[in-house]
Amino acid sequence: MGAVGASSETALGARSPETALRHEPSGQSCRILRVAGPLVEMEYADGTAMYDLVSLGEAGLPGEVVAISSGTVTVQAYEYTGGLAPGDTAFPQGSPLSARLGPQLLGGIFDGLLRPLSGAGEWLLPGAARAGDGERAWSFIPKTSTGTRISEGEVLGELRGAGPVRVQVLVPPGSGGVVEQISAEGSVPQDAVVAVVGGTEVRTGTSWPVRRPRPVRERSRDQEPLNTGQRVIDLLFPVARGSTVAVPGGFGTGKTVLLQQIAKWCDADVIVYVGCGERGNEMADVITELSALEDPRTGGRLADRTVTVANTSNMPMMAREASIYTGATVAEYFRDMGLDVVVIADSTSRWAEALREFASRTGALPAEEGYPAGLASAIAAFYERAGAVTTLGGARGSVTVIGAVSPPGGDLTEPVTAHTERFVRCLWSLDRDLAYARHYPAVSWSGSFSRDAAALGAGQAATGDPAWLTRRNRVAALLDEADRLADLVDLIGITALPAQERISVLAGRLVREAVLQQSALSPQDAYCAADKTAALVDAVLAVVDRCRELVAAGVPAAAVEEVDFGPVVRAREEVGPHDAAGVAARRETVLARLREVR
Repeated sequence: MGAVGASSETALGARSPETALRHEPSGQSCRILRVAGPLVEMEYADGTAMYDLVSLGEAGLPGEVVAISSGTVTVQAYEYTGGLAPGDTAFPQGSPLSARLGPQLLGGIFDGLLRPLSGAGEWLLPGAARAGDGERAWSFIPKTSTGTRISEGEVLGELRGAGPVRVQVLVPPGSGGVVEQISAEGSVPQDAVVAVVGGTEVRTGTSWPVRRPRPVRERSRDQEPLNTGQRVIDLLFPVARGSTVAVPGGFGTGKTVLLQQIAKWCDADVIVYVGCGERGNEMADVITELSALEDPRTGGRLADRTVTVANTSNMPMMAREASIYTGATVAEYFRDMGLDVVVIADSTSRWAEALREFASRTGALPAEEGYPAGLASAIAAFYERAGAVTTLGGARGSVTVIGAVSPPGGDLTEPVTAHTERFVRCLWSLDRDLAYARHYPAVSWSGSFSRDAAALGAGQAATGDPAWLTRRNRVAALLDEADRLADLVDLIGITALPAQERISVLAGRLVREAVLQQSALSPQDAYCAADKTAALVDAVLAVVDRCRELVAAGVPAAAVEEVDFGPVVRAREEVGPHDAAGVAARRETVLARLREVR
């Protein structure tokens, strides 16, 4: 049978996409009492609840209820409130801020409230409707039949035409029962009803409140690595699927480039990139590169499996506050299909600035550096949306959250960085001195950590690489020893050190230059597979071991230091991302040179 119906349901009720977040009067109205930037106070209307949407003024500016006290409702406005005045009318909508979810998200660019930007024009006018790309049709393939009893979260069918990701139509949470009707295979319009289950219509798209996590059956205890293709991360500070990461670093340390590299090369199924208060030119660079880059997994465009939330620094500030919850909700939607999703939020510091701005408007008692007292709870609530789970339908999916932090002046003790470190599983701290020395990625091996490393090491041993944890520990020990000697070398010179310690300094340099450095601009080095990373580390360790044997046998350390280690150092850029054999050949070249040292 054909499609059983069609609708234009959006994130905010039964309205078309063109009018999403531009509300019609709901029947109730109340008077605006005060306007102070994004803060609007209005009279209480019966039935108004926390986090309900409100339409403000004649332009219908979207706002959200954030406090109710003594007959006064406090609203944070998501658009510029110039021209809005006390005495204007507000219309409570009776529903929470929700994200309009569906296959149209893939490859799309949206603002912080998930409104499409593709048809928005050069200037985003407050309250203006945004048509996006218009209605689209999808190819629907049913995966069940009429009369089948089905539970929440189970698959009703698939939608094709959304790029490489097979988008599934699932039974909504809280629903279930007998499949009364289901569409036959064929083309269906956007937001069409494709099935009726237990009296509930199921559409190609759905909506979900952004501040409410989507339900799951259970969280998974199993840990699998998320491979990023960046050696310093995959080797020293690995992250598990469903884990959380903070990337703090001052201006110029390479946060944006590192996050872009992860978006391009990590082995997730879907990427949700949230530009939270980012500069417009940086956001434009991200969009341009994602559109131009070939997806190594599918051969198509990487953008086709990416959802971009572009909330730049010149957009309304409070939309930043909503944007990270919007991104998390989009990620959970795809996670429920059994997909692995990565949310990249750049940067959570600018999101926290929005919280501070609004708290100052409300007159709330400030905490450290003016941030609201609930900052730690807000950060924890965001990162808590991550996790590897068993979905309601029994599939395995994950949401991994990676958040950049931009501490003012590079001060890692400031509140946003300090609180974030408490709640994340991994910390990739970017070092200013490394960045200024042109060592990229500038991830500090002394200031970073991974609480997932031990469990992932056990998993690597079980899946065929028992030496992974030993290799990682040896590299960490070499770097620690080299750092311990660095100040001594600056004070008394390298020649005053004993021979074995001179080899330790040499070992640290080889690890840094041959393994940890990685060029985002090199076609051979931008991405590094696990086998090439292992080969590079094994090559450096074999060379270091041979150097120690030589000085132990009485060979002068100076003679060892004069050997040309170039073939190993240059291997990362001269061999392909999967060419472990090429690295091994260069290792043998250097070992042959060391055998000639006397």
